[in-house]
Amino acid sequence: MVKRKHELPIYFCKVETCVTRSKGTRITTSLIAITFQCRVLSLRFYSLGLLATVRICRISKMTPSPSRSRGSSSSIDLVRPDLPSKCTWHLDAPKESSVHNHVEKQKRPKILSNILGAIGNTPLVRLNQIPEEFGIKCEMLVKCEYFNAGGSVKDRIAVRMIEEAERSGKIKPGYTLIEPTSGNTGIGIALAAAVKGYKCVIVMPEKMSNEKVNTLKALGAEIIRTPTSARFDAPESHITVAQKVNMQIPDSIILDQYRNPGNPLAHYDVTAEELLEQCDNKIDMVVIGGGTGGTLAGIGRKLKEKIPNVKVVGVDPYGSILAQPDILNGTDQNPYDVEGIGYDFVPTVLDRSIVDEWIKVNDNDSFNMARLLIKKEGILCGGSSGSALTGALKVAKNLKEGQRCVVILPDGVRNYMTKFLTDSWMTEKNYIDIDSEMIKKHWWWNKTVRCLDLAAPITILPHMSCQDAIDIMGKEGFDQLPVVDDAGVIKGVIALGNLMSKIMAGKVVSTALVSDVLYTTFHQINLDTTLGRLSTILDTGHFALVVHNQKQCDVIPDDVAAKLPRTESGNLKILASLPHDMSISDKESMEMKQIVIGVVTRIDLLNFITNEEEIKKRSSSTNANNCEST
Repeated sequence: MVKRKHELPIYFCKVETCVTRSKGTRITTSLIAITFQCRVLSLRFYSLGLLATVRICRISKMTPSPSRSRGSSSSIDLVRPDLPSKCTWHLDAPKESSVHNHVEKQKRPKILSNILGAIGNTPLVRLNQIPEEFGIKCEMLVKCEYFNAGGSVKDRIAVRMIEEAERSGKIKPGYTLIEPTSGNTGIGIALAAAVKGYKCVIVMPEKMSNEKVNTLKALGAEIIRTPTSARFDAPESHITVAQKVNMQIPDSIILDQYRNPGNPLAHYDVTAEELLEQCDNKIDMVVIGGGTGGTLAGIGRKLKEKIPNVKVVGVDPYGSILAQPDILNGTDQNPYDVEGIGYDFVPTVLDRSIVDEWIKVNDNDSFNMARLLIKKEGILCGGSSGSALTGALKVAKNLKEGQRCVVILPDGVRNYMTKFLTDSWMTEKNYIDIDSEMIKKHWWWNKTVRCLDLAAPITILPHMSCQDAIDIMGKEGFDQLPVVDDAGVIKGVIALGNLMSKIMAGKVVSTALVSDVLYTTFHQINLDTTLGRLSTILDTGHFALVVHNQKQCDVIPDDVAAKLPRTESGNLKILASLPHDMSISDKESMEMKQIVIGVVTRIDLLNFITNEEEIKKRSSSTNANNCEST
């Protein structure tokens, strides 16, 4: 029986509720419902000090208003994280002209008053084997930010933003701190909130690691997950959802690392000063990954003031748009696996004018470089540290012996124990190739899914009831069923184990639609996928859909075809990418469609291996008997 592996994607709706105090006083308030397709699966109630029972009165979907800009919710005006900066800093400005509150770097006492004192003063470490292996002549130093109390460079800005808010009176005891984050800033805020006594709500995309989630839970934070694919200004993005939650919780504040001046100031005042002291003001190049941009802006500005000839290099993953010139970013905004750097917008605090050169990096190089840092230098860093060093090695080739390059390593390996640190995850993502080694060990490794004896799949429609799905699975002997719409497009998978546990727990009723409880994150393979790759997929997932791509031809109405753009030769542009030998009229369009042809589990793979080995054993036994008889 297949059990639930991943959390369902969540979307948000407004839930009007009646809350009854123990004394009988009725109060109307609002909750945020964690839902799928706006049907409630479970409620997350943020305690407001009420001894209460909750009754759902009405659910109204939060939909964008046509009159508002794209991505705005009908209930909020989105405070954009990419608003133009109002900062007046420039290179020649006197320090006295700054409107900000500045702090000085503190020496660490022998005994700390609390764990927040363990933030900062991180070590600067010389790399030895990797620079030599890559032919680098200059000295390469890395600042290991995972030595901060919460495990990342973001601890610095979390404490700074909170203390600035306290100083200005924006937060008081009992307040709730809310932050949209990729995880590390959230951990820093949750850590500080635990020490200072604040409540904490963290909103983060689904792609972020379970290790980050578990750390946040241990620190007492409430966690809301949002779709990774959502644009930053979409109603379901982590930024928009955080602002919705802020509206629902009295005495709450979004610290907003994307716009908060405390973000770059933490690095301008302290991190950069640490570097200058550690390097005796001798730095020829500094390489920093671009995330919110606070680290780049803060360190870059201070170093430019103190060392005019220093070169500031920004590192940006493919799929992000932070790099300049824009041509570096390309046009494909594909998802990437590395966490904590890159965005689909330019944060307000990122001052790109101080960056002398941008380097784009990919996931494959980033993760393998992080593993190399661990293996060759003993530095237990995270994936974005691999990104930073990959970029640094590309530009440091231009430095000479006697010069110095400093690289900021944002976080450690703690957050990624089940991701790039594991061979199975790296293999599944095609970041490492273990085929040549495994083929020698396993006779079946290079065979394909075509070899498996898979039963023809039964698919169901999203509007079927959960009880109908259970009946079908019971009758046909399946533990999971693909869910497709009327056009045959795959919408997800419904799993018997997950469905039964939700019904038994009272989270859904048997009459609910299967669209309420299906998995939308699942593995897809085809008939040519090797059994070796399938086995690595099944190490982290319980099943995979076997799909087949087919081309479907649709007739385009005359009035529509007349309005479509054409090439210089007169053909429709939508047909320009078709093979030259394909015959198709300009009133027809080709659409690639995926058809589910099977569902494969560990049992299917194991049955094939054991059956084949039994056949080989019988064959060997028969041959041996024949030899004896002759």
